[in-house]
Amino acid sequence: MSDPHRTERLLRRATAASVAVATTLILAKAVAWWFSGSVSLLAGLTDSLLDGLASVFNLLAVHYALKPADDDHRYGHGKAESLAGIAQAVFIGVSAVLIAWQAIGRLQQPEPLGAHSLGIAVTLFSLALTAVLVAYQQHVIRLTDSTVVRADALHYRSDLLLNVGILVALALTGFGWYWLDPLFGLAIALYILWSAYGIARDSFGVLMDQELPADISEHMLQLACQVPGVEGAHDLRTRLSGNHWFVQLHLELPGEMSLSRAHVLCDEVEAAIRAEYPQAEVLVHADPLDAPDVPHRHPLPPAT
Repeated sequence: MSDPHRTERLLRRATAASVAVATTLILAKAVAWWFSGSVSLLAGLTDSLLDGLASVFNLLAVHYALKPADDDHRYGHGKAESLAGIAQAVFIGVSAVLIAWQAIGRLQQPEPLGAHSLGIAVTLFSLALTAVLVAYQQHVIRLTDSTVVRADALHYRSDLLLNVGILVALALTGFGWYWLDPLFGLAIALYILWSAYGIARDSFGVLMDQELPADISEHMLQLACQVPGVEGAHDLRTRLSGNHWFVQLHLELPGEMSLSRAHVLCDEVEAAIRAEYPQAEVLVHADPLDAPDVPHRHPLPPAT
């Protein structure tokens, strides 16, 4: 998204909505678990409690990440989003361990459940509210490509599966199959743990300056080479910081070209890349073709 003010509004609204939904679900699931004693509902309550903590942390992280660049952080504060993603992965992992521990204990000592109707009603409410939040988060991700909102959305998508599992467990235990409740809780815990791993992997990749996907880098090189006067491009490097992309590349230009003309071509290449990827900040270096260290890795494609 090219409008930074709209991006900021969307990120703030998405994180605030996450806090509001988590708080609502905590209250609803606490009441339902108190009256039913369901391990599956306890799994949902535990997950929602950690959701609330993670959402508050995300809200603070987004507030910090949206601060403009300053003298001490010339590339901005965007990596705060990835730090929030790591923290969220820890929260999710802890919730998975707690759920699994409760489920194993209930498998060893099955107990009948109470308040089936209340538990089912709360679970249906949780499904509907979570689905609305995930839909809004996906809208924000499409427009901002935010790491922290993507991590939050991944977690809430796993919550959808969690609530479906709770619903099935509550329905089946109504027929006396009490062992299914902790079994569903254990399966949900394993899935949540896998989700935590995915969030941590993606966030760690950003913190370690992982490159953008190869097809995007290749497209950027093609855009550079398509600018009239550019003979080739090489040494393209990319990294992420929040919803900003940082791109560096070298252009291959005729050695006899004037500095003024080379500067114009560098600006045109930057504009061509930003037209396709407005979230990118592009730094271009010009190399003369007759320089001995120019690798000529990406020549200008032939005219069609």
